[in-house]
Amino acid sequence: MHFSACESKMPSITVKLYSVLFKFFLKRKLQALIDSPSHNPYGVVSRPDETIAAANPSFSEDGVATKDLHIDPLTSLSLRIFLPDSAIVSPKSVPDLRVRVPSSRSLKKVSDNGVIYGGYLPEKNGRNCRKLPVILQFHGGGWVSGGSDTVANDVFCRRIAKLCDAVVVAVGYRLAPESKFPAAFEDGVKVLNWLGKQANLAECDRSLGNGGIGGAGGGIGGGDGRRRQIVDGFGASMAEPWLAAHGDPSRCVLLGVSCGANIANYVARYSVEAGTRLDPVRVVAQVLMYPFFIGSTPTPSEIKLSNAYLYDKSMSLLAWKLFLPEDDLNLDHPAGNPLNPVRKVPLKFMPPTLTVVAEHDWMRDRAIAYSEELRKVNVDAPVLDYKNAVHEFATLEALLKTPQAQACSEDIAIWMKKYISLRGHEFSY
Repeated sequence: MHFSACESKMPSITVKLYSVLFKFFLKRKLQALIDSPSHNPYGVVSRPDETIAAANPSFSEDGVATKDLHIDPLTSLSLRIFLPDSAIVSPKSVPDLRVRVPSSRSLKKVSDNGVIYGGYLPEKNGRNCRKLPVILQFHGGGWVSGGSDTVANDVFCRRIAKLCDAVVVAVGYRLAPESKFPAAFEDGVKVLNWLGKQANLAECDRSLGNGGIGGAGGGIGGGDGRRRQIVDGFGASMAEPWLAAHGDPSRCVLLGVSCGANIANYVARYSVEAGTRLDPVRVVAQVLMYPFFIGSTPTPSEIKLSNAYLYDKSMSLLAWKLFLPEDDLNLDHPAGNPLNPVRKVPLKFMPPTLTVVAEHDWMRDRAIAYSEELRKVNVDAPVLDYKNAVHEFATLEALLKTPQAQACSEDIAIWMKKYISLRGHEFSY
């Protein structure tokens, strides 16, 4: 199924002018990274010129609390968790909840072993906690920029958490060229496995009769009635309290933006291969937003729109040069071409896949072709095609407030709810 949104016309003057400036600075950034490659075995997950949004573990005005985690002591891999206030069952209204939970005067300060945490803590008995689906989100940025905590990604993930009524886990994967392929893909798999480990740790904690789990890195109920903190510094060994109290990994969706869609699609293939080894995690669907696909044989859109707005083909090739190892620079590389015949997982086993494309994006044809191949083997794989839209029209900071960006997020939520709503409470059209 291929759905088009709105009547076709050219992008606005504002978008055209922004595109000129965006391409100028992006080309300089890419060229600088090529000319002066830095070596950092630990990896980087953000750039100094990116605008970062601070985490707020209390519920903000929009009703979404956030926290950052570092889950791998060997690399810079990080996460930002977005928890909507709908995860809390309260007899009070939402406004009362926001006053009660985030107010600096009413925040609980839990201190143990020198650790102080001020923010939302799930109730010890769990009676006030709702289980929500989990969305693993992979940001865009052409492999070399972006981050889980940038202003743009923060705004987008907050929007998705509220619209989908889900816990969003944004993945701060390692960037190129410090970490080339397959680092970003390995990070995606690592987070999926970490999610399963978290679910098992939470279940073990419940079975041991420890009740709720609280704190910045995890914790158990102490015999004296207060919450004790058990923190290992990286959050890798203890159950993360928000996920333990509110996450339902059996309803897991992968959502990727641009190059993040490539990572999401790879992680989806991995989940199929892993099967029951991932229990209790179950990937029920994926959303690919204008995926950063490429190939050696040009498609009509790659020819017609090679000088497209924001990301044109020449700059995208520079990004691929930075991401792929020098001895493996092939446009039909499995990381770039989803229809590369060298794949272990038959397409018929892939999860339901929603693809978002933009009219003025040179990558659109290959994304549509991939969706068509999925439909041929009876995978639910609709395409949402937005007219008068450019690459990253729904996730770029300068475009996030547009009606089209908001509509795209709402469309994604409508489709996703078919697969994440609890049985008996399916979303109705």
